[in-house]
Amino acid sequence: MVKKIFLQKNVLEATYKRFDYIFKEFDNIYLSFSGGKDSGLMLNILLKYMKENNITKKIGVFHQDFEAQYTATTNYVEDTLTSNLDMITPYWCCMPLKSKTATSMYEQYWTPWETSKKDIWVRPMPKFEGVINIENHNFDFYNPNLSQEDFYKKFANWYYEDICKSKGKTICLVGIRTQESLNRWTAVSESVNTYKKNNWIIENSKNVCSAYPIYDWQTEDIWIANSKFNFDYNKIYDTFYHVGLTIHQMRVASPFNDWAIDSLKMYRAIEPDIWGAMVGRVNGANFCSIYGGTKAVAWKNIEKPKEHTWKSYVEFLLKTLPTNTRETYEEKFKTSIEFWRKKGGVLSEDTIKDLEKLNLTFERNGKSNFNSDKEKITFIEYPDDAKLKEFSLVPSYKRMAVCILKNDHLCKYMGFAPTKIENEKRKKAMAKYADL
Repeated sequence: MVKKIFLQKNVLEATYKRFDYIFKEFDNIYLSFSGGKDSGLMLNILLKYMKENNITKKIGVFHQDFEAQYTATTNYVEDTLTSNLDMITPYWCCMPLKSKTATSMYEQYWTPWETSKKDIWVRPMPKFEGVINIENHNFDFYNPNLSQEDFYKKFANWYYEDICKSKGKTICLVGIRTQESLNRWTAVSESVNTYKKNNWIIENSKNVCSAYPIYDWQTEDIWIANSKFNFDYNKIYDTFYHVGLTIHQMRVASPFNDWAIDSLKMYRAIEPDIWGAMVGRVNGANFCSIYGGTKAVAWKNIEKPKEHTWKSYVEFLLKTLPTNTRETYEEKFKTSIEFWRKKGGVLSEDTIKDLEKLNLTFERNGKSNFNSDKEKITFIEYPDDAKLKEFSLVPSYKRMAVCILKNDHLCKYMGFAPTKIENEKRKKAMAKYADL
């Protein structure tokens, strides 16, 4: 999608126009609210729009509570979900769901609100209208092995079928802004399941869609709107500002996933009481708070011990891992080696020339197709390292080491997605617990 700039309207006016379309086109509307600046702004703008247009039909507000979070986030979520009850219906989900963690070599997931860990929960279970937990839920799709990502998807269908009684069309509003990351830009610009050619609306299933009505907002726009309209917001951002973070560095998210590791040190400094509970809650949290963002977890120009090659360093690191974890990595590394030796990957001519300068042993196997200038490459000897501009496109033992040090159990850093076997294991586990 080509970037378009509309000089005739600002982002607020563009969002209002999208809301016009949503309320005309969809019968049932709910909003995904995380407690961060994006979803908070979107909810405030939506309520403002509803008041100005005399819309009295309530909207749903879905919030997935991750248990471990800043006190300011808890206060903001509580204030938001207990206010405006004449306009919103809260779905405050405190369900035990498997959430990814990159703090431990032993565990791929941790489970917020896990019943067996109640005595070490980071904070008590909220007790307000709209709170849904393991004791009072009626999610017919829930099972103990359900991940948070799958829960989001299944909640949308449940909302349509159970709350809306499968009538009309349902849409979930999501506070994704394309400025935040390339993945978010891709989600909006390259989806093939757009609804009636609206690139900001995705059709997930029959009569169930997701929309990104503030996708073109900039971070500066959010704070201008908060100031101009006196919107409430998560006051943790004030704290971030006072400790020296720029508005583009401020993040509120589950603290244990792979891209939030570097922010763990903020919890230790800002909220020592909450931090003490978090250390006892999730394996490896303290280590990552100390070394997150350093070479110890494969950040900032990782280096290997001088006596090792990257291959021998990988072999050493594998020996330090628990058996199940080691075998998972070994299987993926074997797959990568076989792929690049036998099938090969597609690289640009510039990257191939850079490989030649590094004296790596590889074979050129012709263009991948007639419409591409890229060529398929196989490696005679799997690279120990590949110091290229396009480092992420070329395999190496160094990338394997990075995966291990990052606790990247799925090897996403090497380009892996969950395997068929891994997906099958998850499906079987979900089926096993489906009736519990």
